[in-house]
Amino acid sequence: MMRKSLQRKPLGEAALFDYAVAALGRRMRTERELRRLMTARVEQGEAGGRATDAVVSRLKEMKYLSDVRFAANYTRVRKEDQKLGRRRVEQDLMVKGVPRGIIQKQVGEAYADVDELKLVREYVERKRMARPEGQKEQARAMGRLLRAGFASSTVWKLLREWGVEAEEVEAEEQ
Repeated sequence: MMRKSLQRKPLGEAALFDYAVAALGRRMRTERELRRLMTARVEQGEAGGRATDAVVSRLKEMKYLSDVRFAANYTRVRKEDQKLGRRRVEQDLMVKGVPRGIIQKQVGEAYADVDELKLVREYVERKRMARPEGQKEQARAMGRLLRAGFASSTVWKLLREWGVEAEEVEAEEQ
């Protein structure tokens, strides 16, 4: 049986613009994410690069594409709704291709007045984490909280509240 090639015909600049607007309509994206999507839909080489650049500049002029706005919204949602810690949000934005300066400004502003211990308690409540019993569960809980982006000192404070022996805590911190 012969299979048809799934190769798509490269899009011209006008069609690429429509494709980009539709992609942004589905969800917000960073410039890097949008460029990656568009690169797969244009002809290879210099002509495709020029079309992509033209579409990106037009989207920025129309204020449809903004890494600053993306970072601010992303940070707000991760902090307020998902109760994630600062470091996790910074890492996620870096993976998405947001420039470091924008990340530092937006995340810094969002987490400026945050009581991290209160935020970690809200995260635990949201995830319905139970007080860990035994060293293995304590280690698992600590790993989960660290992956959620909380500072180790904050995680230790919470574990102390849960009744982890002080000697264990002191030995681990050194």
